[in-house]
Amino acid sequence: MRIAVLSDLHLGALNHSDVVRRPAVLEALHDVLARADRIVLLGDALELREHSLARLLELARPIFDRLADATAGKRLTLVPGNHDHALADPWLGRVRVAGEELGAENEWPVEPGGWHGAAGVIADWLADTEVTLAYPGIRLRPDVYATHGHYLDVHLTVPRLESIAASAMARITGRGADCASADDFEAVMAPLYGFFAGLAQGASPAALERGGRVSRSVWSRATGNGTVGALLLGRVTIPAAVATLNRLKLGPFSPVLRGPELRRAGLLAMAQVADTLAPDATQVLFGHTHRAGPLTGDDEAEWTTLSGTRLWNTGNWYVERAFVSEREPRTPYWPGTVVWLEPGEPPRLENVLDAI
Repeated sequence: MRIAVLSDLHLGALNHSDVVRRPAVLEALHDVLARADRIVLLGDALELREHSLARLLELARPIFDRLADATAGKRLTLVPGNHDHALADPWLGRVRVAGEELGAENEWPVEPGGWHGAAGVIADWLADTEVTLAYPGIRLRPDVYATHGHYLDVHLTVPRLESIAASAMARITGRGADCASADDFEAVMAPLYGFFAGLAQGASPAALERGGRVSRSVWSRATGNGTVGALLLGRVTIPAAVATLNRLKLGPFSPVLRGPELRRAGLLAMAQVADTLAPDATQVLFGHTHRAGPLTGDDEAEWTTLSGTRLWNTGNWYVERAFVSEREPRTPYWPGTVVWLEPGEPPRLENVLDAI
């Protein structure tokens, strides 16, 4: 069985950086999914933070309508991430009502329409496709575990707004940064996601547009040499702001925001989450950071945990303008990456937009 895994489509992004809405890219994605026997959308398929649910579904429907014949007769698994966490709400609600532990691996069938919410609407659009929802992760082979990667924010030393909020929430909930289970991670992060989802349903379009730019504005103000040392947070430079956060025990965060440091911080956090959720897996797939890998030239040792697990990142289908310029040479953040899982083979990365 050939499994195609891709993440971070961010369909419906207000800044139109979700490249799948471009006709040529949509056709390329259609052709890729037609080659797969099974499809996994590994989080942030929908940009549920920047639109009301009804408006977001209106924007996303043409995409799923076009892909329906490529997914027909196959299983398509939705794995919610931080930007579309609300997809999991119907199932998480049942887990909580039953007083059960969430666990690291869950996969549920999605019924068209009904109480299955937005995922049920997607299942209705893909009437000839077996749609399932997995959260927080899924075992795709005995050796391969996959999760979106939003739990990384609990461990990230990069002072992104969501990481700062995660650190604060860890203290509020008493869970600390030493999350030992999916339930621990969810206790820290779910209140944040609930806030963002609720805000999207009630805020004005103008407010949502401003909110969608907040976390990205940090990166877009980077200096020409790839650092963010001169960035002002209000009237305080990043080093001073980070020192303040660390004094408040909202960290520890690093003021060094160069490309290599961002990569190392992400990989260290990936290793911690992998060891917590899937300690027996030899291959663990993530999304979330938008940085595909390992790529040619990457240090394989950096992508291997101390226990020997190989880490992979599925990249994205979104133009992260702080890291990607369509007029400049391609970077590891270039959109269009698919990870292929084939019998008896290690995961394989393919960028299907290289020819476009």
